[in-house]
Amino acid sequence: MTKPSLQKLKSLLDQKVDMYNQSSFIKDDPISIPHQFSKLQDVEIAAFWTAMLSWGQRKTIINKANELMALMDHAPYDFVLNHKDRDLKSLLSFKHRTFQPDDTLYFISFFKDFYSHHESLEEAFIAEGASDIKSMLASFHHRFFSLPDKLERTRKHVSTPARHSSCKRLNMFLRWMVRNDQSGVDFGLWDSISPSQLMIPLDVHVFKVSHTLGLLQRSKPDWQAVEELTSQLRLMDPLDPVKYDFALFSMGVLEKS
Repeated sequence: MTKPSLQKLKSLLDQKVDMYNQSSFIKDDPISIPHQFSKLQDVEIAAFWTAMLSWGQRKTIINKANELMALMDHAPYDFVLNHKDRDLKSLLSFKHRTFQPDDTLYFISFFKDFYSHHESLEEAFIAEGASDIKSMLASFHHRFFSLPDKLERTRKHVSTPARHSSCKRLNMFLRWMVRNDQSGVDFGLWDSISPSQLMIPLDVHVFKVSHTLGLLQRSKPDWQAVEELTSQLRLMDPLDPVKYDFALFSMGVLEKS
């Protein structure tokens, strides 16, 4: 079978982006969780935590993230800043796959420490000398695990390209916070990172569809594959390459037979 030209692929993927990058996408996607909030810090905490929990079925992810928001009285920013020790007891029941109560408590510790000194989580990604997403993610990982009560087991929930991870969940979180268009799906609340800098969230569906379309040759879904695929997507739209996440993900999940 002849490999379709990049122009034909662009035409196909642009159609799929137009189809799926719509407000109707929100309700069945984990991004629906941060869409429950309007305050910047609530959106950031809900988005980050939901993204970190995003593996498995979307319905399960949404249910578990909603459960977590309820345990924080649907006010995550106020909870992380002002909770008392007794308020943490209810969180000890929260689990999602390998995400355990100790992981929850460390996330709370990080957010309390960070928001006690900073206005926005965006500042945690904009490190001095970090000019690309790879270095921003590596810097963020170091910062996230800088507290003395860090747990080694929690590290698997917040990845880093320094370990060759694809960082799917972090790249998805950045897409949510940075992309800004008229569809209203992504939030576009951060402006220190440009949409042109974003890297594709490479989950198993995007990986398979990209291989099928001939956009990706690498056999491992690692950071090198993220760079390879994103470079191909930048040929289609250098200003907003990650908009094609809507197309590739949806072709793999919503259109599978």
